[in-house]
Formats: sequence, structure tokens, C-alpha cells
Amino acid sequence: MERQLDNFLGKMTNPILILIVVGLAVFPLMTMKDAEFAGADGQAEEAITVINPQYEPWFESFWSPPGGEIESMLFSLQAALGAGVLGYGIGFLKAKHEEKRERS
Repeated sequence: MERQLDNFLGKMTNPILILIVVGLAVFPLMTMKDAEFAGADGQAEEAITVINPQYEPWFESFWSPPGGEIESMLFSLQAALGAGVLGYGIGFLKAKHEEKRERS
């Protein structure tokens, strides 16, 4: 009986986690209809300007993407690479754990 429960929980872990992640992404969009989801950079710049209108940045970007689409693509690429590295690490650790379990 305990083995069946472990088997069931093992099979249901990923779908439950996926539902939680989807819920976390969709919930704010559905509950906050008129909210403006702006980037943190713009909000920080506005807050700094309100606090200290004479503030000057310490440095400037050495390169700015030519358009908003390029910036979005680079951000997406960065997110995809990060997800790939994270997924690889989790898969590696899981395989290592399963191999260790098979040996004992």
C-alpha cells in the first residue's frame, strides 16, 4: 500500500507543480484587470526622480539594442538559457540520485 502511494505521488508531482506554476502566472493577470505590468527599471527610474530630481546615473550602458523587439529577444534568449541550465542541473541531480538508489 505504501509503495502504491509513493508511486502515485511520484507520478503526480510534475503535473501538480505545472498547475501551480500556471496558476501563479495566470492569477495576477485575471484578478488585476487594469494593472500595468511595467518593468522594474522604469519604475526604479521614476522613484529615483521623485526622491531626487537632480540625480545623475553613475554610468551609461555601453550598448543599447536597436529596437524593443531585439531587447525582448535577448531577454527571452537569456531566460531560455537559464531554464536550460536549471533543467539540466535538476535532471543531472535526479539521475545521480536514482543511480545511487539502484546501487543500494
